[in-house]
Amino acid sequence: MQTVHIERKHNYAIVKLNRGKVNAINHQMTKEIRQAFTDLEGDDSVKGVIITGIPHFFSAGLDVIELFSYDELKMKEFFNDFGGMYIQLAKFTKPMISAITGHSPAGGCVIAITSDYRIMAEGEKYTIGLNEVAVNIQISSNLIRGYAFWLGEGLANQYLLDGKLLNTKEALNSSLVNEVCVLDEVLPKAEAKMKQYLRADEEIFKNTKYKLRKPWLDCMETDPTVDLEQAIALWWKPEIRAKMKAFVDSLQKK
Repeated sequence: MQTVHIERKHNYAIVKLNRGKVNAINHQMTKEIRQAFTDLEGDDSVKGVIITGIPHFFSAGLDVIELFSYDELKMKEFFNDFGGMYIQLAKFTKPMISAITGHSPAGGCVIAITSDYRIMAEGEKYTIGLNEVAVNIQISSNLIRGYAFWLGEGLANQYLLDGKLLNTKEALNSSLVNEVCVLDEVLPKAEAKMKQYLRADEEIFKNTKYKLRKPWLDCMETDPTVDLEQAIALWWKPEIRAKMKAFVDSLQKK
């Protein structure tokens, strides 16, 4: 794998997202994340997984510059795989912790909310949240339900419509993250939390995780055809393409 590195510890694994200076998510990274978690789910020697990023960037979200160049078929394949990745991570049966090493908007937040516990680096510049409305990308019903699972219906409704990105204090206060610490302590604290989880009986932990998530998983659309078709149609809408091009041009100038 080129964008995802797996480090195996005694009885858990660390999945590190490592693609460029901001960890932007493209189709390759999406497929590699899916493959990594398929392998780890089926490996009985791995009892839990920590997913992390690089210093200052857990993930900056979707690689809009690359995605803008995809043709219609490629974009449909990407949306389908990205949605499938989210469902797969949300249904991951083993303990999963996100060690959020910095910025985590949009696609980064999508990955983070599938975790059982989220530890984020403190810093006024770091943000996290689902800001799809603000960047003209259609959010799926599945993502809305996942966001509301952690934040509650009221805050999720408010923040999604505003396209709001939360600073670390707001994220902690709204339960989007569970803990905030200095950057260098994010991964060590995640490993300590994982060791705590792994002291529990494996079957009891899995059963309890499933029971806790059952209301979320029961309403998850495993074949979200309508959402996919809607997202694709809006992606190619001329007015949105024009706004997206302006956004891509601004990113390329940085």
